Amino acid sequence: MTMLSLALSDNAELFTDVESEHFATLFDRFGDARVVLIGEASHGTHEFYRARAAITRRLITQHGFSIVALEADWPDADQIDRCVRQRGKGEWQDAAFSRFPTWMWRNTDVQAFARWLSDHNQTLPSDRRVQIRGLDVYSLRSSIREVVGYLEDIDPSMAREARQRYACLTPWHDDPALYGHFTERGGMANCERDVLAQLHVLLNQRLTLMARDEEALFNATQNARVIQAAEQYYRAMYRGNTASWNLRDRHMFETLQAVRTRLNRNAKAVVWAHNSHVGDARATQMGNSGQLTLGQLCRETYGDNAVLIGMGTNEGTVAAATDWDGPMEIKNVLPALPLSWERAFAEAGHHQAVYDWRDDHNDALRSALSARLLERAIGVIYRPQTERQSHYFEATLSEQFDAYLWFAHTQAILPLAIEHSSSHELDTFPFGT
Repeated sequence: MTMLSLALSDNAELFTDVESEHFATLFDRFGDARVVLIGEASHGTHEFYRARAAITRRLITQHGFSIVALEADWPDADQIDRCVRQRGKGEWQDAAFSRFPTWMWRNTDVQAFARWLSDHNQTLPSDRRVQIRGLDVYSLRSSIREVVGYLEDIDPSMAREARQRYACLTPWHDDPALYGHFTERGGMANCERDVLAQLHVLLNQRLTLMARDEEALFNATQNARVIQAAEQYYRAMYRGNTASWNLRDRHMFETLQAVRTRLNRNAKAVVWAHNSHVGDARATQMGNSGQLTLGQLCRETYGDNAVLIGMGTNEGTVAAATDWDGPMEIKNVLPALPLSWERAFAEAGHHQAVYDWRDDHNDALRSALSARLLERAIGVIYRPQTERQSHYFEATLSEQFDAYLWFAHTQAILPLAIEHSSSHELDTFPFGT
């Protein structure tokens, strides 16, 4: 056993069941934080979702966390929020999370957590119920529909003006990447001015509109911010990966800030996102190329009041696609490569463990994790045949995260079917059977 694996073996806090009281209490140490970001090494692993839900339940019930922010689109997450907080119906009536990758949030683990949160919220007054919010930028079509629908209800003339401003983007609803191509490479005029103008209209009318329905106004304004970010994002794609990545993570951070500020400057939030967003980019190969992350921005803003928790596995199965927009498959996860963090954790010999080096008393573990090794990242795409090139990057774990959850063997999440109804009734996720 290497010195690293020996240190990991000696400093592990073991658990057997993530549903147990023992597992939950391991995270009481982070209860005073303002933001706890909980990562995952893939978007399709059951153990990651299940552990994240258990930690979040503890932070909500014992430590007053009131926001669960997802690496998900705002309108889709809003449908879950409407269910768990017993809010009214929204303008957008399509099935939530019906666009690729459907399994990432439309699965049995998310469904179980949403049902628990709904039951928990029913014991609280409406103004203290825990929210679920989406942080991502991909919902161009549905966000436009939400903004226009909101304005139709309060002022049809404002809705007509919004349609005119957003008409520039309408031809690109089905393939917004083409909008970026034609504006950045083809010389086509962009829609930035019109999109920004519509956002300013909502912001300038806040005092008047708030009197009608503050929640609805906030939802519409956030959707307008998503449209602005999406318009920039699809153009930034053609300027390189760093520009588009940074725009996306900044938008996620700004959305998190907006949700916290609206509730209370001291509101506590849990973030569910991939390790690559939760970790501090400055400790990784990503940071070397100029990329930043949501976790980095939280650390820079909140200092020790932000906690970054990563997760990892050695082998098992995962739900993922081979290509973007491809079908979901259950794929075998290859055993971790040599000279990787995952291999070191596997050689430590523990099946499931928590590692925490945030406090000063664990200098030995922090020192052991200060090397630069490979780290695996499986998103919604997994290509085992090119795994070293497409799924590994270099990282210093002690600086990337504050704590880490290890599962030696994992299994794929179980996705939920999407019901397509000709009657246009509201989809029943997350409470349908």
